[in-house]
Amino acid sequence: MRDGFIEVAALTPAVRVADVEYNVDSCAAAVLASDAQIIVLPELAITSYTCEDLFWQDALLHAAEEGLATLAAKTAEVDALVLAGVPVRVASKLYNCAAVLSRGELLGLVPKRNIPTYGEFYEGRRFSAGPEDVTLVNFAGFDEVPFGAKQLFECEDVPGLVVAAEICEDLWVPNPPSTAAAMAGATLVCNLSASNELVGKADYRRDLVSATSARLVCAYAYASAGWGESTQDVVYGGHCLVAENGRVLGEATPLDDELLVRAEGPACTGTTSVVDLGLLAHDRLRMSTFEVDPMASGYVTTLFSLASRETPLDARYVDPHPFVPADRARRAERCESIFAIQAHGLAKRLSHTHSARAVIGVSGGLDSTLALLVCARAFDLLGLDRSGILAITMPGFGTTDRTHDNARAMSEALGCELREVSIAAAVRQHFADIGHDEADHSVTYENAQARERTQILMDVANKEGGLVVGTGDLSELALGWATYNADHMSMYGVNAGVPKTLVRHLVRYVSDEARSKGDDALAAVLDDVLDTPVSPELLPATGDGKISQKTEDLVGPYELHDFFLYNVLRCGFGPAKVYRLALEAFGGRYASGADADDAAVGTYDAETIMKWLRKFYWRFFSQQFKRSCLPDGPKVGSVAVSPRGDLRMPSDAVCTLWQRELDGLE
Repeated sequence: MRDGFIEVAALTPAVRVADVEYNVDSCAAAVLASDAQIIVLPELAITSYTCEDLFWQDALLHAAEEGLATLAAKTAEVDALVLAGVPVRVASKLYNCAAVLSRGELLGLVPKRNIPTYGEFYEGRRFSAGPEDVTLVNFAGFDEVPFGAKQLFECEDVPGLVVAAEICEDLWVPNPPSTAAAMAGATLVCNLSASNELVGKADYRRDLVSATSARLVCAYAYASAGWGESTQDVVYGGHCLVAENGRVLGEATPLDDELLVRAEGPACTGTTSVVDLGLLAHDRLRMSTFEVDPMASGYVTTLFSLASRETPLDARYVDPHPFVPADRARRAERCESIFAIQAHGLAKRLSHTHSARAVIGVSGGLDSTLALLVCARAFDLLGLDRSGILAITMPGFGTTDRTHDNARAMSEALGCELREVSIAAAVRQHFADIGHDEADHSVTYENAQARERTQILMDVANKEGGLVVGTGDLSELALGWATYNADHMSMYGVNAGVPKTLVRHLVRYVSDEARSKGDDALAAVLDDVLDTPVSPELLPATGDGKISQKTEDLVGPYELHDFFLYNVLRCGFGPAKVYRLALEAFGGRYASGADADDAAVGTYDAETIMKWLRKFYWRFFSQQFKRSCLPDGPKVGSVAVSPRGDLRMPSDAVCTLWQRELDGLE
């Protein structure tokens, strides 16, 4: 459990109105069938929610109390914290409570704070609003049980697992009890609900649960009443949700036909998901505006235990391409948003510097293609003629006809001015000046070409009164795959916040848009760029004129490095957890033949993942000096490496701790 995963289930057992024995058996069956370690059942599941004035009957209340004791006994051997809804009498008042059970013990009774008496709800006729302050009561054969809303349940065995409960309407009010609970340290809020179905209500409910988990930086498990509740005036659909910091991890569709009672016994529906407590802890840690003050909250905390075990990740989607929008339907919308951020950032810089010229080196590769497209969009925003974009192709010793022709065709299709400046003679003169043998294809051979290209761009920009637009992307900056004071430098880096896996989708998006508008020439060249291997083209081409130097053969697959980058910087995970997640994401679980609109997921064995993870940490630490002096560029997502923004890291930090943790895995 060191990696912080915990399996959470929100379940809706079938019930019968006022049939406590049946309901207890149904609840117990649901719990016993689940492997989750946190199990949430609906509001008043012991009796059913729709008992109306039967809640005034001693027979029902007595049966409910005994029924809870029976449920505790039936689930005593279950390694889980179970929350079930039950009516509770305290001092001549009736309360709608969440009973919290663990290993046959009743740990607490958390009453509903907000009692609805409007529309179809008339709870105020029978139930009282629960008190915040905690007192001790005797209930269901258990003595001195904490009773009150201000309760937390903390696991001794799972760091960061602190559970709070609220009930149905509590979520819908302006100041839900979960807000105070989260500020007191709760990381998982469980809602026991009986929310009826109306047209559009499921969408609103889903948004409410998701937004609450985001606002409180917590996980939220929501279990609602379903099949078996009275349908006298309303219908209950069994809508169950598990969300984590704004993301819905799992959902049981309301009014699913599977809710029907089958011949073999009571049906149970619901959803089970794996919550990442480590991610929640990291997000709270980095948010200076999220403050937890457990000492001043007045909460009573009860400890409980769970067996130490590794939580399987089958119930959690581990995104192999976390930077790429997973929802295909919204991918174009997301790409447009990113593209607009890049273009608006550049347009502002051009406007501020009174530049009507942008100077950009175009190689025919992915990054310079995206940067050139951004330039064209920025000029359109400013009402400038695209002929003011000066695209310079600078063939060198490794330039191939394919990339050279693509750079030319794309510049022409966009209406930019194109110039060609060969760097061969200047670099050979430089080799002579510094005494370097041209046959020696070492780093000097490569970097001299890169620096010559940057000198050309900078000097042309000075001559033309223009601004040099950088092309390097976020993945290259993270790995230090840039020549210091060469492609590492520009006057504004439009791709600085875009990782390589996302660059491809952005170019694909522009290609699709161009084709839809009848611009087949631009679409065709963009498609060929997408099909070209990623390469700096600093080493001579092969005998048949093809690219000899492929970046991913040298630094590793970008889909792996982008996965590492996201989980290290965005999530703050340690090497062991990143490695485990990578095995889940790339071990074949999601491998499939993807179409052109999807990113195909590569399959890598454990040895390959470990090799490139080690390489990632080594390069990330050793190349920080390049990131410490980056030019300006727009942040477009949750990960960035600007020394002025997201990453303030010393250039001489060492990665010994991280490498040592990887050593322990082999």
